Amino acid sequence: MSKVIRIGTRDSELALWQAKTVQQLLKDQGFDSELVPVKSTGDLILDKPLYELGITGVFTKTLDVAMLKGEVDIAVHSMKDVPTILPKGIVEAAVLERAVTHDILVTKDFDESQKKGTIATGSLRRKAQWLNKYPDYEVVDLRGNVNTRLQKLENSNWQGAVFAAAGLKRINLTPDKVVELDWMVPAPAQGAMLVVAMENDSFCREALASLNHEPSQLCVHVERDFLRTLEGGCTAPIGALASIEGNEVVFEGALFSLDGKQKLEIKERCPINKAEGIGVEYAKSLLENGGVTLMKEIKEVLNK
Repeated sequence: MSKVIRIGTRDSELALWQAKTVQQLLKDQGFDSELVPVKSTGDLILDKPLYELGITGVFTKTLDVAMLKGEVDIAVHSMKDVPTILPKGIVEAAVLERAVTHDILVTKDFDESQKKGTIATGSLRRKAQWLNKYPDYEVVDLRGNVNTRLQKLENSNWQGAVFAAAGLKRINLTPDKVVELDWMVPAPAQGAMLVVAMENDSFCREALASLNHEPSQLCVHVERDFLRTLEGGCTAPIGALASIEGNEVVFEGALFSLDGKQKLEIKERCPINKAEGIGVEYAKSLLENGGVTLMKEIKEVLNK
């Protein structure tokens, strides 16, 4: 049996680039497909910070519904936007080879020695880490797709705005003036692309299986296990990065208070053949060493 695979995607330039990348990879394997763009809630509501929307999977929910209704067969996501628990009936079908993971500051006049200023981000994680390092800065909310955010920065008097390096690089929009934030722990699964399919769709799942990159899959699973165990369904300033060095998985994870004043971190290494479940173990260790109290404080503030 052969069919045209309907690829669900957000309609931003970056999302379409990701979907077209999957489309080309499927074509290389001999599969026909078509793109089905949709607008997500996260793209439509731009006047509120993400955490105020109160929706799990604000960028993925619309595509989930389209899949469950049979309007698309698969969906392509930036994996960092995907909830750690997928809706019933939808499964991970492929994690593509990961791109760069770090954040960058797109800047107009940022000076490392300048103690005060204003930078923009819509991410609690980025905000908390920036304030941890630069406590006298003001951090303002910034929403919209990559192009919209770059334009808002251009029209502002901010010193800069924080972006994922991978997103800008993929669509050739990296400006000349950027600062690599190598001290900032990225979002779990940052730089990774996830393709999901219906659990009962063996045709699409088999078609996508050859696109899966196992080293990337292993690392993002460790990070997302860490995230899921820590947050318990609550948006929080959490960073995590796993990488493979030789026969080991090297891991760094961090949890911050919303104002950036508190930082809990863990750095560990373990053999690849013992990596199953280590993200959960690392999160439990952090929870036992102050994380429970900090997560409680974060939830109290966000749930007001």
